[in-house]
Amino acid sequence: MRSLLRTLKWLLAGAVLLVLAYQVWVFAHLLWWTQFNPSQTRFMSLRLDEMRERKPDAQLRHQWVPYERISVHLKRAVIAAEDDAFVDHEGFDWEGIQKAMEKNRKKGRAVAGGSTISQQLAKNLFLSPSRSYARKAQEAAITFMMEAVMDKRRILEIYLNVVEWGDGVFGAEAAAQRYYRIPAAKLGPEQAARLAVMLPNPRKYEKTFGPRLAAHAARIAGRMHYSQVP
Repeated sequence: MRSLLRTLKWLLAGAVLLVLAYQVWVFAHLLWWTQFNPSQTRFMSLRLDEMRERKPDAQLRHQWVPYERISVHLKRAVIAAEDDAFVDHEGFDWEGIQKAMEKNRKKGRAVAGGSTISQQLAKNLFLSPSRSYARKAQEAAITFMMEAVMDKRRILEIYLNVVEWGDGVFGAEAAAQRYYRIPAAKLGPEQAARLAVMLPNPRKYEKTFGPRLAAHAARIAGRMHYSQVP
């Protein structure tokens, strides 16, 4: 019995050390990315693997552009659509989370998430689209570390450069070229609003951008000039 307890203690200690080692690894990457750009995210890697199952030589469409070369209209539209309180919160919009929970309760199913841009970026950089309490806890830990070492401008710059905007399409530059054949710097308000409302399900909406989504894009275009950008 003592031998079994001793083994369990060692296993527990090993598991704790592995978790701590992973957090240190994540934190080191975040520190590095304050000055250098990530070449690929976890989401990119997963999508590329999926694409290469269908077509072995498939490649992602992705081109990094600096913050200054991304249209301010896209910055405003994404904040308006995804995270109105982005410049004010410290990674978590508690009021938004509460509203999302209430909306889900009324609908009887998950129809709203309440995740901030920082939380979405944490997930895209390191995690998977799967849903579990363990993944949400890790997402929260990464978000906390990210907000501690990066300013809002850098978080938004990375997000706009790595977020998924279609099947194999990642980042603002690739999206602008894919849908409008122009650089991200030249996106106008209406174009930016349409791109912003695609973010919850980009691979679906690149195929079917119906009247309901178009109406949502019009609402975003109408109020995005109120959005504060870092």
